Parts: sequence; C-alpha cells; structure tokens
Amino acid sequence: MQDQLDIIRRGSNEILVEEELFEKLQLKRPLRVKAGFDPTAPDLHLGHTVLINKMRQFQDIGHEILFLIGDFTAMIGDPTGKNTTRPALTSEEVKANAQTYTEQVFKILDPAKTKVVFNSQWMGSMDPADLVKIASQHTVARMLERDDFQRRYAAGQPIAIHEFLYPLIQGYDSVALEADIELGGTDQKFNLLVGRQLQQAYDQAPQVVLTMPLLEGISGGDKMSKSLNNFIGITEPASEMFGKLMSISDDLMWRYFELVSSRSLRDIDKLRAETRAGRNPKDAKVELAVDIVGRFHGTASANMAFQAFDQRYVRGQLPDDMPEVTVAVGVEGLPLANVLKVAGLTSSTSESHRMVEQGAVRVDGVKIDDARQRIKVGRPLVIQVGKRRIARVLLDNE
Repeated sequence: MQDQLDIIRRGSNEILVEEELFEKLQLKRPLRVKAGFDPTAPDLHLGHTVLINKMRQFQDIGHEILFLIGDFTAMIGDPTGKNTTRPALTSEEVKANAQTYTEQVFKILDPAKTKVVFNSQWMGSMDPADLVKIASQHTVARMLERDDFQRRYAAGQPIAIHEFLYPLIQGYDSVALEADIELGGTDQKFNLLVGRQLQQAYDQAPQVVLTMPLLEGISGGDKMSKSLNNFIGITEPASEMFGKLMSISDDLMWRYFELVSSRSLRDIDKLRAETRAGRNPKDAKVELAVDIVGRFHGTASANMAFQAFDQRYVRGQLPDDMPEVTVAVGVEGLPLANVLKVAGLTSSTSESHRMVEQGAVRVDGVKIDDARQRIKVGRPLVIQVGKRRIARVLLDNE
C-alpha cells in the first residue's frame, strides 16, 4: 500500500481527497483511472506525457487505464485559460488528430492494459433531454467561480453558452466511465471537480482527483506549447529531441527528470547529489536525454543522437547528414536575411535579423553581425542559425 502511494504521489501537485484514495486502494480490485485528451493538434509533445507517464505508473501497479479521446469535447473547445471563445474544430480535423494520438500514446502505455475510449460514444447518441438533465446539476454561479470565466465576465468579454457545457461534458465522461480516479493538469482542476460533483448527482462514488504540474517548455517559464514554439514533440527525429533536451537549463533539468523520465526517484536524488558535489551537470543532462530519446526512438537511436551531438557541439565537427539547399541570389547577390529565409533556416526575414542581432548566425564558422550584407554566387557556404539549424547552401545565379 505504501509503495503504491509513493508511486502515485511522485510529481503530483494535489490529490483530492487523499483519504478517499487510500480507501479505494483497499478495495482489492483494479481501479479505473481516467485521463482525457482533446485531439486539438495532430501530435503529442513531452508536456502531454506528464499525464501519460503517471498513467503508465498506475498500469505498472495493476490498475486499469481509460485513455479518453475527447472527440466530442474537442468540437466545443476547452475554454481553460482562454480570453476568447475558441473556434470549434471540424469532425474531420478531430478524427485525423485522434488517429495520431492513438498511435503515439502506446510509445508509453501498455496497449494490453489500456482501454481507449471516445466520448462521442455516449455524447453522440444523447438526446436534448439528457443534456438538459446534466446542465441542471450545475449553476451559473458555480461556473463563474472559475478564474477564466470570472475574468472574462468582469472585463465584459463574451462567454458563449456552449463553453459552459465543456466542463459539464468532461465531468459526465467520469459518470459514463464510472471512473475511480481522474488525472489532469493543474489548469484542469475545476473540470475534474465537476466530475466528482456529477458522479455524486448520479449516485456514484466520487472520483479521486489527481492534478499534475504543467511542464515548462525548453526555454523555461511558460508551459510547453506548440504555439510558443518551446516544445519537444515525441515524433521529432532523435537528434532533434536530443538537442532540445540538452538546451534546457540545469535547474529545469531536474523537473524533466521527475516528470517525464523513467528514472527512479532514488536515482534522481543520487544524480542531484553528485552534481552538488562537483560533477558536471551536463553529464546528468546527457543521461536525461538518452533516457527520454530512448523511450521514443530506442536505445540505439538515442546513443547515435548523443554521438552526433558530441561530435557537433563538443568537438566542433559538422554533421555528415547536413542538408544541402540551393538559393538563387542573382547577379547582384541577396541579403543574408533573405538567404536564411529561403534556405529554411529561419521562418521570416524579421527572424533572420533577430537571430543575427543575438549573435546566433555563423557563416563558415564566423559569427555574422550584419543581416543586410549581400551574399553572391561563389563556393557553397555552411550556414548555422543557433545550435540546431545548419545547412550547406549552394548559391545559384538564376
């Protein structure tokens, strides 16, 4: 019992109510552990795996995992943390994204011990009277206690009626699945508690709510997000994942160890003590990167990614698989900012200027400080932007 509690508590932010969790663990049956994911984007990133790792831990101690794909709720749009009403996704977008979720999640979860469910299975056949019954179990006043709704209401920003339905439907999912435990990020606490309330209204034992921290992105500060471009996608190439992991700060590294690595807490404590005693933190970060990349790409690929990283950034050797791109510069040449954009090394000329100003652009190993200098036809150039973007650029007159 104590071993189970230690595993469940690892990295968790809050358990509501822990006494109820203890009681459920004594039922001597596998508990039904639910976590929901709305397929609003085609790929999962490491931030998502904080919950999935916790689900795997529940699997390993013998419990049943309900991986809920919110294909119905995704068409509403989760209002959590939003200042405006989210645009709804089409059913085609949701189906395409859901397909990739089911493929990617089994990089962590055991398929034999995972039940994948879609909330359209019960919501899609629900008639208006059923939906009204669910809505009758909650009040507008309770909804407005929610921080994001409260802020928008006070600021006079519109709140659409369907946004109130989102936490109700997420909560009803727990009723439909008879969940014993529901996992979610700290930003989902309101929705998870609605699930407890609805289960009681439907004469079920209320689920235990376990919230997990939101993983910070690779630059620190903000949570990992594709919109902020601070993410590590679990389908990214091994070398890209490895490089991103090596770029996080020494302090943030320990957060990643605890929340998304497979290392035991004892191993992590030992590594932390070694670094405090003088061991180079980079050594521990390499172990973190090998661990995480190995999970998604295999140990051999993780070791190859480490060797490539070591050669390129530690020993200064250029990668063998450096891409080659051809850029037409014309007779008069082309400003470096434009060359970087055309070569795909930056997303825009404004980003090119910004990267040059930050000292992040090198041509043949020499740092460049003028994004307007003209690049003319001549021998191929090795151009590097930051630590991970590099290409051999062939210059064409046409």
